[in-house]
Amino acid sequence: MKDALLLVGRTHTRDIAQFHADRLRERGVADRVSVATYDGDPTELDPDTEGTVYVVPMAPAPDRDTTQAIPGAIPDAHHCEPVGTSPAIVRGLADRARETLSPGPDVSLGLVAFGGGPDSSSWRTTEQQADRLRETVAYGDVTTAYLLENPAVECLRYNLPGKHAVVVPFFLAPCEETDHAIPGKLELDRGGLVYADPLGTHEAVTDAIEAEFAKARAIGSGTAAVR
Repeated sequence: MKDALLLVGRTHTRDIAQFHADRLRERGVADRVSVATYDGDPTELDPDTEGTVYVVPMAPAPDRDTTQAIPGAIPDAHHCEPVGTSPAIVRGLADRARETLSPGPDVSLGLVAFGGGPDSSSWRTTEQQADRLRETVAYGDVTTAYLLENPAVECLRYNLPGKHAVVVPFFLAPCEETDHAIPGKLELDRGGLVYADPLGTHEAVTDAIEAEFAKARAIGSGTAAVR
């Protein structure tokens, strides 16, 4: 029986997911690599489920869709963790910051995520990736902020201690939040902050997808433990 890798996400992730699917096909990681997206409800999904299917959610963190709705819509598949939870993603976040503003002891990095309430999966994932950034980058400070919880995005410019600061959106693809909501709340037109791109087509995302797929296959064959 053949292994199939399926990337599942909301509609705005389709182009980015297709890009990574093409790269994964070039790497030959699975017999089939495909993309399925939905607008409002994962029950809209109607993917090809022939063979042994491994689903990687194109999302930065676990949420109701990745833990309940998508598995409910594709019940016979093996469901992996969202791509944003992978340690590989830190390399992409660091590069997006570095491309926009070089690191230094007087330069701060702000990491902005969607959020979902105190101690939500989004919060835990974002804080974990921020900790990893603190261990690997040469920025003087790494500070987190959220659209839906505190510390709020609109307070970020006052919470960054460096003389200069770059803000990186912890999102996989451009969307309303990255293009309008976050820049508006940061008041970028006031100056003092520079704004990086979301992860997008960065190779770290491809690496993270491949790693989650490999981990799930290993778990399925009894050679690894669930995290």
